[in-house]
Amino acid sequence: MFSHVKETIQPVNVGAPDPRFGQFLLEQFGGATGELTAALQYWVQSFHVEDASIRDMLQDIAMEEFSHLEMVGKLIVQHTQNLDQTDVYAAPLFAMKGMGPHFVDSRGSAWTGAYINEGGNVVRDLRANIASEAGARQTYEALIKRCTDEGTKKALTHLLTREITHAQMFMKTLDAMGKLTDPFFGTIQPDDTVNIVFNLSHGDDYRGPWNEGQFKYIADPQPEGGLPPDPVNPDDEKFHRVAAE
Repeated sequence: MFSHVKETIQPVNVGAPDPRFGQFLLEQFGGATGELTAALQYWVQSFHVEDASIRDMLQDIAMEEFSHLEMVGKLIVQHTQNLDQTDVYAAPLFAMKGMGPHFVDSRGSAWTGAYINEGGNVVRDLRANIASEAGARQTYEALIKRCTDEGTKKALTHLLTREITHAQMFMKTLDAMGKLTDPFFGTIQPDDTVNIVFNLSHGDDYRGPWNEGQFKYIADPQPEGGLPPDPVNPDDEKFHRVAAE
C-alpha cells in the first residue's frame, strides 16, 4: 500500500528560474544516476531479501528516494514555469516537450530499466547500491557547481548529503554481515588462483596492498593454456581449400 503526502520532504524554493539549468536537472530525474533509478532499484531489491531488518532498510531508503524524485521534479517545474518568456535555444528540450520533468536525461535520452542494478543477492546488491550513491553524489556536485540560485543550491545540497547517508547505511549493513571488506559471497568456492595477481601492464610498475601481503605477485606472467585447436569449417572454407589444392 502506498500513501502519498503532498508536501515535499524538504523545501523546494527557486528564486531565479533558469530553464537551461532545469534541463541539467533532468539528469537526476530521468538519468542513469537519478532518483527514479535509485528508488526502483532499492524497492525491487527488497523483494529478494529474507532478513526483515535489511528489507525494512531498503524500503525506507526507496521511499526516501521517491521523495527525492518529487523534489527534483518540483525543482524542474519551478525552473521551467516561465518558459514562454525565455529564448527557446536556452532549453530546447523543454521548448519541444513542454515545462516540467520528463523521463529523459539532460541530453534527452529516455530513461530505461537497464539503469537498475539488482541481482537477487543481498551482498551483491548492497555493493551495487554504494556505487549508485557515489554516482548520484557526483552528479549533484556537478549540478551545484553549475547553479547560481541559492534556493536550488540548498535543495541540491540536501540531496547530495542524503546520498552520503545512504552509502553509510549500506556500508554499515555489509559490516554487520561481515562482508564490508570480504569480497567472497555466494556458495561456490574460488579456485587456487584467488590470491594470485599478475603484472600485465609494464612500465612504472608499482607495488602496494593490492599486490602485496596475502597476494602472490607474478612479475612476468606467462600463458599456461596452450594454443587452442584450429576451427574446422566443413562448408565453404574447406571446399575452396580443396579446390585450390
